[in-house]
Amino acid sequence: MLIPCLACESRFRPDEYFSACSDYHRGMDLVSWTCPRCGNRDDLRVLPGELGFGYPHGGRFDVHHRVRVPGLRRHRGDLRLDISLDRASWRVPTRIRQPALH
Repeated sequence: MLIPCLACESRFRPDEYFSACSDYHRGMDLVSWTCPRCGNRDDLRVLPGELGFGYPHGGRFDVHHRVRVPGLRRHRGDLRLDISLDRASWRVPTRIRQPALH
């Protein structure tokens, strides 16, 4: 199974793809991903069996494009998202955001 970058169309094995996830935004249920080849940054939603790509709109995330990843599973933790596929798993931590100083 190879998962594509929607910007440059490079394809990645799941370990390379999910290792490039850097931040989980629990409130919006989004994962930040940066393509190891072209540097494009995408927000995506990990769903059972697929990845959902789209844009934040009106306080929520609208999925416009889906990429099937058979067997993909997820588990939301308090400060992380655990992703698993077959026997492999990845943990995407929530980056603690500092309050703005006035």
